[in-house]
Amino acid sequence: MRVLLIEDDMSLADGTVKALRRAGYAVDHAASGNECRRYFEAGQLDLLILDLGLPDIDGLVLLRELRKLQTGIPVLILTARDALTDKVSGLDAGADDYLTKPFAFEELLARIRVLSRRNTPVREPELKIGNVLINIASHEVRLDGEVQKLSRREFAILRALADRPGQVFSREQLEEKLYSWGDEVTSNTVDVHVHNLRKKLGHTLIKNIRGVGFILGSTE
Repeated sequence: MRVLLIEDDMSLADGTVKALRRAGYAVDHAASGNECRRYFEAGQLDLLILDLGLPDIDGLVLLRELRKLQTGIPVLILTARDALTDKVSGLDAGADDYLTKPFAFEELLARIRVLSRRNTPVREPELKIGNVLINIASHEVRLDGEVQKLSRREFAILRALADRPGQVFSREQLEEKLYSWGDEVTSNTVDVHVHNLRKKLGHTLIKNIRGVGFILGSTE
């Protein structure tokens, strides 16, 4: 899942980006409305976390502008404006959720999970593929009841494929789920992660459609 954080407080932004990446998200950061527009126009975003007090534009104005371009992407406002009128204005402008600062990071993660579930056809807190059980909230994966240790990017690939079990994902699409724009990605990165997943969870778990990409298979 690729997240764009729009926040001009560099200290807060740095800590939030690092924490979100540790939680398994691919995160980019924009410190102004103009930077946000460039990321937004590049596409492939799954969630926006938007501060309202930006240096070059009011966040609500930016939100209305972005909503005219794309209506479906979830937007979570993260701001120090805590008045009821501010919350109502934010939701009326097109935000899907509103969280005030200071905030507990655990709550931010919970709200992101809720918005993520709204944006996918999967609603259950756990996904089952054959004898593999995936806990969405805890990122715990079990094979025949035994916990398997996955890296955050291995989990992200498994989650993307499991969310849409009938869809073939190209290498490029999976890379977009895993990496921020500034990350260096080698040509065989996704293949390495898929190879590791097969070793840990079964060689039939992920099928390679030659010349197209990867699709979820079966482990039984």
